Amino acid sequence: MGKEELMKKLEEKIRNCQKCPLGQLRTNAVPGAGSYDAKVMFVGEAPGYWEDQKGLPFVGRAGKVLDELLAGICLSRDEVYITNIVKCRPPENRDPTEEEIRACAPYLDRQIDIIRPRVIVPLGRHSMRYILEKFGFKPEPISKIHGKTFEARTLFGKIIIMPMYHPAAALYRPPIREELEKDFVKLAKILEELG
Repeated sequence: MGKEELMKKLEEKIRNCQKCPLGQLRTNAVPGAGSYDAKVMFVGEAPGYWEDQKGLPFVGRAGKVLDELLAGICLSRDEVYITNIVKCRPPENRDPTEEEIRACAPYLDRQIDIIRPRVIVPLGRHSMRYILEKFGFKPEPISKIHGKTFEARTLFGKIIIMPMYHPAAALYRPPIREELEKDFVKLAKILEELG
């Protein structure tokens, strides 16, 4: 079975999921979007209001910031894969709970196995903590490790993990926007080195 077929099956599963209470509350589950052959995978935390309405990741104000950051390094959404740890919107956009992350994380793990990205960029602290722990690293505050790289081994080869601030943080704190821009420049260099 090819990547596309595997991903379509997985997306269908996510859209019908009832493994945690968020399944009852959502308008749409948000499996993810982008290229199934992406070299880089961005992993946010959970869908917000607009994502829940449209069933697509990062389509609200934070998504606009992400689009600008991608454009700044000559990448488009079609060339990357964007998803979240939790695939349904938590009420009032609160942080996802441990229980919700545990219930939903196997979907993300499967997406990583199918896409086989060379670089994973966790956006925000929940995403960062999950991804780093999954690959055997000890998480630290995102303010300390954003833009740093961690090299992990997987069954399909080496993977680089590069945590960054969540684009939503840039909406309220302009200095974070500058940090994100610097981190995206580092990401562009890494992608260049990977060919």
